[in-house]
Amino acid sequence: MTLEIGAPAPDFTLKDQFGQEVKLSDFAGEKNVVLVFVPFAFTGICTGELCEMRDNLGAFEAADVQVIAVSCDPTPSQRVWADKEGYTFPVLSDFWPHGAVAQTYGVFKEDTGFALRGSFLIDTKGILRWSVVNQPGQARPLVAYQEAIAAL
Repeated sequence: MTLEIGAPAPDFTLKDQFGQEVKLSDFAGEKNVVLVFVPFAFTGICTGELCEMRDNLGAFEAADVQVIAVSCDPTPSQRVWADKEGYTFPVLSDFWPHGAVAQTYGVFKEDTGFALRGSFLIDTKGILRWSVVNQPGQARPLVAYQEAIAAL
């Protein structure tokens, strides 16, 4: 399934690293959202990408953009990973039903049970404005997010 730019982004409810429910629709009318799917917690490229976002979080916040990371790891793993790396943005668990949200965004890899590196920029009206999907070993450059946010 491929999501079309200009279409409504699929809503979801997942638990963050603290076990609290986070809904995409909670940000409607308030903030744009960068939804960042990563294959696995604690892996090199995933950690590097999210640390780069962490280190540049002020630029996202200045543009009224909420960063949300998602992987198919369980909530306790997300908590340890977020604590270890200092992620202050939500790190959501798409563990059960396994990869259900990743499936709705077209980034779940059935044969291996993890999400591809999919990134989605969703505006305050819940409309998908930009996306990129990379394979597991291909990091997404921070500049791609910056360019997409500047075009909002």
